Amino acid sequence: MKTLMALALVMMSAASAAAQPKAPLSALEFLAGEWEAIGTAPGESGRFGFAFAVQGRVLVRTNDAEYAASDRGPASRHDDLMVIYAEGGAIKADYFDNEDHIIRYTAQVRGAKDVVFVSDARASEPRYRLSYSIGADGLLKGQFEIAPPGVPDAFKSYLAWTSRKRP
Repeated sequence: MKTLMALALVMMSAASAAAQPKAPLSALEFLAGEWEAIGTAPGESGRFGFAFAVQGRVLVRTNDAEYAASDRGPASRHDDLMVIYAEGGAIKADYFDNEDHIIRYTAQVRGAKDVVFVSDARASEPRYRLSYSIGADGLLKGQFEIAPPGVPDAFKSYLAWTSRKRP
């Protein structure tokens, strides 16, 4: 009898676990890992990684890009951090960089391997859009766009890149 009760409890626990909703960030699992920019201009390089933290409740992106000195300016490095999380049924992200930018995004998952982060529209500020999509070739394409103040949907590409997962 005790064995049957124990078996019933195990089966109920398994059924309960199967009925649990998927983690809110599971749609972003395709981003996890270390990535390296390919096809960059001479003297430019970039690396970024996405790692789950806090038992899968947060996805953290770290990024760095290096630019050699050129006729456009001295050598420089850009570092940023983005923390992605679920809040109130939406996927949100907070972005911080070494240039003192702070951007708050809401994510729109558009497919199994496609997500767009869009900042809120504010009349006196630019609006930002950051997109990631993986193609059939396994390459991750990214694009960062900016819309000028007062024209929140007039996005223009500021930066685009292609990257491959590092082994």
